[in-house]
Amino acid sequence: MTGIHRPDGGSNAPIEVLWRAMPVTRMLDNGVDYADVLAMQRSTADGIAWDKAAERLATAQLERARAAVRDGHPVTAFAAYRAAAADLLFAQMAFNFDSARKRSLYEAFTDAVGRAAALADPPWEREYIPFAGGLMNAWLLRPATEPIGAVIVFGGQSGWGAAYLPQADALLRRGMAVLLAEGPGQGESRLRHRILLDVDVRAAYSAFVSRALSVAPRAGLWGNSLGGLYAATTAAADRRVSAVCVNSAPAQPRLQPFRTFVDQAAAMLGTSDADAIQVNFDRIAFRPGVDRIGCPLLVLHGGADPIVHLDQQQPFLDAAHDATLRVWEDGEHTIYNHAHDRTAYVADWFADQFTAQQPGT
Repeated sequence: MTGIHRPDGGSNAPIEVLWRAMPVTRMLDNGVDYADVLAMQRSTADGIAWDKAAERLATAQLERARAAVRDGHPVTAFAAYRAAAADLLFAQMAFNFDSARKRSLYEAFTDAVGRAAALADPPWEREYIPFAGGLMNAWLLRPATEPIGAVIVFGGQSGWGAAYLPQADALLRRGMAVLLAEGPGQGESRLRHRILLDVDVRAAYSAFVSRALSVAPRAGLWGNSLGGLYAATTAAADRRVSAVCVNSAPAQPRLQPFRTFVDQAAAMLGTSDADAIQVNFDRIAFRPGVDRIGCPLLVLHGGADPIVHLDQQQPFLDAAHDATLRVWEDGEHTIYNHAHDRTAYVADWFADQFTAQQPGT
């Protein structure tokens, strides 16, 4: 099997590789201000390193937020802190392995989210969920009214937790609570608490389900990219899950011929042994004919996705008695290029599922 690049702690990927891994559509989907996207393009074209260019943009947004707080404009401050967090999210993505620089940038990202959290109404809550001798992190967002359900939203190899704040906005507006999860191998769960992808992944996300059910009567899972696999396997193992959305995930993951994918997979598992990574992928894979999804399932697919093909998602559909497939023929991976339509569609779908499951409905 192909060897894995050494975790030297630095990003030496050419700028065009970084732009392929983090295209404009993805940046907008994860909340980067469009003016910052344009500035990022100019800076990287001028030879400024990806992480430094994004960090400078975040610094400007943080200054804007602090000025708004001083002037008594909390709404503006809230938006600016979120914009800064999005810039820092992409700054740390320049580094696949857990270098000091990546940790520092991710801490700054978390701090910016925390400052926005304090200004939210209701304020967002930082969650620490015990698991496997450590802690898994999440952000809990509650609607202003009693929630009809709670959706746990998470990513795969590089987009984690508060990266999905725009999706949380849509769910909150429809009366749902949201748990933005950092699971095994993700975010601070990995960077600070060293919970890697070698644990019982189904049990890990079931721990998030338990937390969601403590604040709402029903729990749903929305997994993006490889996180969609975790969502499907958890729904198959945990009958408390009321609805599950799989967004562009392979049922049986394999190492991809892309350096970014390989390095990120190595960091999540904590090993540079390619065979060990594939063995772990096999361990956490969806099991056709064995795993059954008893709750409503929504599968999203992009026809232009270079990473996941539709036949790789078919096992999820075959395993559910109530399955819906939505395809965007020109859709990129996780449907970045139709973000507003995708997010509204999924949020409406979860609201419909929770409403239909209310007593007396």
